[in-house]
Amino acid sequence: MKKIYLFVLSTTLVLNTFSQRLSKVIISGNGSTSVFSFLLNENVVLNISQDGSIAEWGVDRYAGRPVDYIQRKLEGFGGRVDYYNEKDDSAFRGKIKFIGTTQIKYFASYDRVELIGKIKSVGPINFDYYTMLDDAMLTNKVKSIGSANINYYSSFENAAIKGKIKSYGSVSMTYYNSLDDKAFAGKIKTLGSSSFTYYGSQERTYSPGSVKLGNQIQVVNGVHFFVNNY
Repeated sequence: MKKIYLFVLSTTLVLNTFSQRLSKVIISGNGSTSVFSFLLNENVVLNISQDGSIAEWGVDRYAGRPVDYIQRKLEGFGGRVDYYNEKDDSAFRGKIKFIGTTQIKYFASYDRVELIGKIKSVGPINFDYYTMLDDAMLTNKVKSIGSANINYYSSFENAAIKGKIKSYGSVSMTYYNSLDDKAFAGKIKTLGSSSFTYYGSQERTYSPGSVKLGNQIQVVNGVHFFVNNY
């Protein structure tokens, strides 16, 4: 009986560990914003902005598809949703504590001032952030999610690219700079192995700046990189 209990307990721990994962990184066409999308139990999607706040969450019944080109509107979740109460730290009082079996933790009022109220972890996945000790363009942005480091172009870079996401883990991003055609200056140029080209300011086939060539989705190590260029 004891062996059965231990087996059930260990199985539950394993399931809880792998029941939440980063499934998608959504990058705006000009790289100025990024959203980190987690897939939780019961097809719950949790979108977290690059400043460490919850952007949106809800149910996407098709979220587990191998490749997904559609950003669907999220539906309401009928399962367990708990919130931190009035007895909890002021930095996260009233914020979501549990979605299903996934606990969300936040930095407290006694942490570094730049971190207060930001998401600290989603289940077992920890977050870290750039602080005032780093480049001013990076302060308050997500620095790492789990073992994946997130880099941004610094304030010393070309005006069209500074502050934009440069890489997530092993996946890098480059951008057209301010010396390129004004129709697509600042837009994403490469993401991983995919290159993007755009219609120039003198072209009339389609509106200047619209995508001419480029793969909107890249899947690397199970993470979907979605370029919101369309």
